[in-house]
Amino acid sequence: MFITAAKIHDGHKWLPEGTVIELAGDGTIVAIHAEKTDEHPVHYDGVLAPGFVNVHCHLELSHMKGVIPEHTGLIPFLQNVMMHRNGFSDEQKSAARHDAFNAMLENGIVAVGDITNTTDTMDLRAEDKMHFHSFVETIGFNETPQKQFEYAVQVHDSFAQQTAEHRLWQSIVPHAPYSVSKALFEMIDRHRKDEPISIHNQEAKAEDEYYISKTGGVQTLLHSLGINDDFFKPSGKSSLQTYLEWMSPSHPFIFVHNTYTPRTDVAMAQETLPQVYWCLCPNANLYIENTLPDIEMLMEENGVICIGTDSLSSNHQLCILSEMASIHEHHPGIDWETLLAWGTYNGACALQMQGIVGSIEVGKNPGIVQLHGLYQHGTKPTVTRIV
Repeated sequence: MFITAAKIHDGHKWLPEGTVIELAGDGTIVAIHAEKTDEHPVHYDGVLAPGFVNVHCHLELSHMKGVIPEHTGLIPFLQNVMMHRNGFSDEQKSAARHDAFNAMLENGIVAVGDITNTTDTMDLRAEDKMHFHSFVETIGFNETPQKQFEYAVQVHDSFAQQTAEHRLWQSIVPHAPYSVSKALFEMIDRHRKDEPISIHNQEAKAEDEYYISKTGGVQTLLHSLGINDDFFKPSGKSSLQTYLEWMSPSHPFIFVHNTYTPRTDVAMAQETLPQVYWCLCPNANLYIENTLPDIEMLMEENGVICIGTDSLSSNHQLCILSEMASIHEHHPGIDWETLLAWGTYNGACALQMQGIVGSIEVGKNPGIVQLHGLYQHGTKPTVTRIV
């Protein structure tokens, strides 16, 4: 099969006009022809690009779509999640997860970094339709979190027993600095010192406030949950600068949200970590805090930026194209060539999947999507998965 379009993005950059992609029957890239061939390629309108990579998602929370109002701020949002997430039947939760998963497939997503607290998503992984990295999330803000960690190991090991043609991978990760104690950070670090770490990072101003002075909204949240934080001693530094001292730099790190991450912290992470990725979830940031990270600063600091959707409790859809469109709307100077690289190849690198997806290269099977409306002002871009 031979395909072409007026514009083709290979995951890194635009390919020369007239490029033809040769595909095997299973979608594997056989060849990339820079000039016209004797074959008659199928010509697609719009733009062709590799399938998208959703670096940060919570499929487990799909049943909470529309439950939490917008613009509450992070602390009330978290309280709402804990209050409502278990108020649904197993059948309702399962149906919502499958609907969300199928929507992601239709939206051209070929790989996902899925945050999980249970084994509920094993059935989605077993469908063998998408590459998964399941980030088994631990929560335990206390001095003796052994039970919480042991439960995470059980979930991790259950996932590890699954096999499929698509890549299925898993690692144990911290939820956030305000929900994971130093003792639990250190347990996570010792489990596998080379496994990718994904962490909700500086999503609210209250996070740094707590680490610097042990005051503010995080302390209010902990006390409202009956958590005794007497053991915690503020470091006088930001959360990021503090918890990185408890983790080995051998991990690839994915910092998620980064809504209030300052330049000094970005520079410090860039200097001290061999592999660091900055995952943006703009629609969730707007849904919860009604603001966006300093994206241009991340670019100035040469941060490797990738994209996630967060969950349907904080988003109206699980669509990487919609996330890119929101960035472009608020930062029109960021061109589509750059945005498409964030949503494809950079995301694949963050999930350690760049050898199989993320770019149109010979030997890969990245999926191919067709995009319309990228350059039509006032038009919502659309995506169709063609391979």
